[in-house]
Amino acid sequence: MQIVRFGVTAALIACGSAGALAPEKYPSRPVEFIVPWGPGGGADVLGRLAAKWFESEFKVPFPVINVPGATGSIGIGRMVQSGGEAQTIAVLTGDTLGLAALPEPQLKLGEITALGIMIRQPSGLFARGDGPFKSWGDVVAAAKANPGKVTVAITGANSPDEATVNYLGSKAVKMVSVAYAKPGERYTAVLGGHVDLLYEQAGDVKGQLDSKALRPLIFFATRRLPPPFADVPVSAELGYEILLPQMRAIVAHAGADPKRLDALSAALDRFAATPEFAAYLNTQYALPDSYISRKDAQRFLEGEVAAFRKMLGVK
Repeated sequence: MQIVRFGVTAALIACGSAGALAPEKYPSRPVEFIVPWGPGGGADVLGRLAAKWFESEFKVPFPVINVPGATGSIGIGRMVQSGGEAQTIAVLTGDTLGLAALPEPQLKLGEITALGIMIRQPSGLFARGDGPFKSWGDVVAAAKANPGKVTVAITGANSPDEATVNYLGSKAVKMVSVAYAKPGERYTAVLGGHVDLLYEQAGDVKGQLDSKALRPLIFFATRRLPPPFADVPVSAELGYEILLPQMRAIVAHAGADPKRLDALSAALDRFAATPEFAAYLNTQYALPDSYISRKDAQRFLEGEVAAFRKMLGVK
C-alpha cells in the first residue's frame, strides 16, 4: 500500500509541475494603456477606442492612463521602463516621434516597436471663428507687419508643430510657438483669445469646426482636402515645402515576447477591418488607408524620422 500511495503522490506532483510550467495565457491580467497626453485630444480618443476593442478581444481590462508632459516623452518613457512583459502599451504620436530625429534624441526608436499605425491626418492652422483672422492671407499680412506677435498653440518643444512654425518663420511668416501639454488647454487658449492660432488636426476639433467656433486657415498637404475643406488652401500650392502629417500608432516595448506582440497586433488587424474603425477614420478626416499593420509599421516610423531629420538638417 505504501508503494501505491507513493505512486499517487508522485503523479500529483508531476501534474502540478506540468501546470506550473505551462505558458501563461496572455494577457491574463490588466494591461496598462498609456496616453502620453492629457484627456480630450486625438491620442486620448484613439487610446480609449483601442482599449475598448482590446478588452472585448482579450476579456481583461486595458485601463487608459493619461501621462502628459515633455511632448509625450514622459509617457513613452514610462512604458519603456515597465519592462518587456508587454503589460504596458502606449499611444505614440507624430509629435513624440519627432524627438527621435533630434541631434541628441529624446526618444530611442530602438526601444519601442509599433503594433500598428492607426491613423494618419494632415495638420493645419486654425483661428477663432469670430476672431480677426479670416484667411491665411490675413495671418501672413499680420506676421509680416508685426514679426513675432502672432502666437500659435502647439503640443510642445521640438515637435512637428514647432518645426512647422519655425519653417514658416524662414518664409517671412514669423510667429511665436506657445506649448500646452494638454489638448484642452490648447483649445481653450485659442477660443479664449489667449493665443491667435492653433496647430492641430481637423478631426481633433471637429465639434469646434462644426459649430464655427474655429476656422481652418491652411492645411499642410500636397492637394486640397475634400469637403468641407475644399476651399481651404494647402501648403503645396503656396510654395511651402513642409507637410509633417500627424500619425498615431500603438506601440510596445521592443524587447517583449514576439508571441505577445503578435497577439496584440493581430487584434489591431481585426479592429482595422471593422466598420467602427472606418467610421472613426471618417469622423477624424483621416486618410481612409491610414492603417499600417505591424509588419510594415516600424519601417514607416523609421521613414518618418528620416524625413524629419532631413527637414531639420540633422545628419
